[in-house]
Amino acid sequence: MSFRSMIMDRKGFEMKFGYSMRSKSQSHCDVNVTDSSLVVDGLKQSCWANMPPELLRDVLMRIETSDDAWPARKNVVACAGVCRSWRELMREIVKPPQASSKLTFPISLKQPGPRDSLIQCYIKRNRNCQTYYLFLCLNQASTDDGKFLLAARKCRRATHTDYIISLNLDDVSRGSSTYVGKLRSNFLGTKFTVYDAHPPIYGAKVAKSRSTKLVSLKQVSPRVPAGNYPIVHVSYDLNVLGSRGPRIMQCVMDAIPAAAVEPGGEAPTQTRFLHSRNDTSPSIPFFRSKSTRAENLQSIVPLTSQDEGMLVLRNKAPRWHEQLQCWCLNFNGRVTVASVKNFQLVASPKNGVSEQAQENVILQFGKVGKDVFTMDYQYPISAFEAFAICLSSFDTKIACE
Repeated sequence: MSFRSMIMDRKGFEMKFGYSMRSKSQSHCDVNVTDSSLVVDGLKQSCWANMPPELLRDVLMRIETSDDAWPARKNVVACAGVCRSWRELMREIVKPPQASSKLTFPISLKQPGPRDSLIQCYIKRNRNCQTYYLFLCLNQASTDDGKFLLAARKCRRATHTDYIISLNLDDVSRGSSTYVGKLRSNFLGTKFTVYDAHPPIYGAKVAKSRSTKLVSLKQVSPRVPAGNYPIVHVSYDLNVLGSRGPRIMQCVMDAIPAAAVEPGGEAPTQTRFLHSRNDTSPSIPFFRSKSTRAENLQSIVPLTSQDEGMLVLRNKAPRWHEQLQCWCLNFNGRVTVASVKNFQLVASPKNGVSEQAQENVILQFGKVGKDVFTMDYQYPISAFEAFAICLSSFDTKIACE
């Protein structure tokens, strides 16, 4: 019996969990589960919303424990969509990726990964549509049956390039309610800024521009501000001599302290999407920045004293293999095709952290086939940050190659 049939059938519920329910309400809830949203009808009279708290917690904990991997994990998401009380309780029961190594709700993509292991994902590129799709690996031997996580679309401008990132693979646009952020490059493709669409919990300031344009309320959800909150700065060293070799890159994580990579260090963890800085009324109109040259220059200036205390990542230097006559890195079998795009990120010595922390791979990205790349990440960065950093590797770098 499927979970949907069980939740619509009281007898199935009692048989699965050994409980007997008595309720005056005889109405049922119709749950339509999608990857990013749940539509629930008949919630006010639903017998499931009136379950005793102790019983409800026990049942939901059993479901969370038994359905610990996708696609069965969708049952946990379905439970969170039944009603408000179920959703709030599920938020308490389901642990963030840092503690559980699981990606369950959309907010999991903005939370740091596990400390002691890499979450394995892969990216598929569609050259014709200039789109990129991030999937969670479900099968170590295949990249064909993953769980969709994020999508990005490349938008070329006169002076820069934008990568719009969305929770919906069918609607990758700035005007979508599933828009979560973007990556912006300079003209040379040497400097990038990752913007979060929602106010981060560490208090970043929205990027300024000379002019703004009101977004139609029909296009943007009234609880989703179209803000630009810079959270990551990525830079690639210029190749002034034109010599062939691996790229040299550096990432400044505005939201993560350098001490987060040390044992016992902590990185900020969002528990839900923040809709505005002061949680203001949803009736307030939201604005989105109009692309201007001034904003482009402001967003890509190198950080100097501002990056003090922030986590700085650098690419791990590869070694030259005499027999193979190429630069090599140990990806532990996760990368199989040589490419200038391949990289591993570790903590920079600039952070003043221990040598052990400098050897720990936080993010690795590499090619495994035509338009297929693996992406593995761990604490203290999130899937959203890792995906945006990897997108910077796809962009054309006129002055770096």
